[in-house]
Amino acid sequence: MTLRLGKFEYDLSNRSLVMGILNRTTDSFFDQGAYFGFSDFLKKAEALVEAGADILDVGGVKAGVGDEISTSEEIDRVVPAIKELVKRFDVAVSVDTWNTSVLEESLQAGAVLGNDISGFADRQYLDIAAKYGAAVVATHIRLAPRVPDLNPIYDDVVSDVTEFLDQRTKWAISAGVKPNSIVIDAGLDLGKTTEQSLELLRNSSTLCELGFTLLLSASNKDFLGEYLNLELNERRPASISAALVAYLGGARIFRVHDVKGHRRALDMISEINRRASIEVTNAESRSAKS
Repeated sequence: MTLRLGKFEYDLSNRSLVMGILNRTTDSFFDQGAYFGFSDFLKKAEALVEAGADILDVGGVKAGVGDEISTSEEIDRVVPAIKELVKRFDVAVSVDTWNTSVLEESLQAGAVLGNDISGFADRQYLDIAAKYGAAVVATHIRLAPRVPDLNPIYDDVVSDVTEFLDQRTKWAISAGVKPNSIVIDAGLDLGKTTEQSLELLRNSSTLCELGFTLLLSASNKDFLGEYLNLELNERRPASISAALVAYLGGARIFRVHDVKGHRRALDMISEINRRASIEVTNAESRSAKS
């Protein structure tokens, strides 16, 4: 399980990557613009790296309904930020955008991953990613970003999402994106009910059978709050629990707000798995000798 993000290459056979969320928005559902100011943004980035972030994901437009943001304004929000992050930190930088023009400007600024929650609604997005040797995230969404999906209906949510992601990864390969630079995301809460999101989470292993690195973006999302009747600021333990379930199902990238908590939990479960693998190997060796 090898993943390449630009100059960064990771062996994910028994480790995970934590993607720290960095919003350059005024209306994020979680931080409500607390880090929109540039100096506050950079302090937040530094804190995420110190806490163990492997990837910094910069977004200039929220996924949900909100005020319209022009392409030029989105570029102004994310491109200077990406340039500064690349200069300051030796971690992979991702741009959270479905806008192809924003992607290209961001890749020129040093980003190595395009995190597109639209499911490549604009297929030129993939051409640009391939042109710069960038990685991409193929995300399932039923309608489109910023469009309310109040009654999502599927024949079979796991099969439908798997089929969608299979098609999008094939689009990416056809455009010239390297297979080991393609990441998939089931898009929990994006046009899914709480039960549908939980079903996809439980079936992470099915998504991993597509052969690409699975990203979980569940941190503090509504489906966690609805299931346990939790307010937004109470969802940290539920977020970590979801990450561990996904890890056991094969997910290896986790897009989160709480980097330190997820880093510790994921490192612990990785170590447990590593030791279990060693014990199995030793037992097989003893059996062979006998």
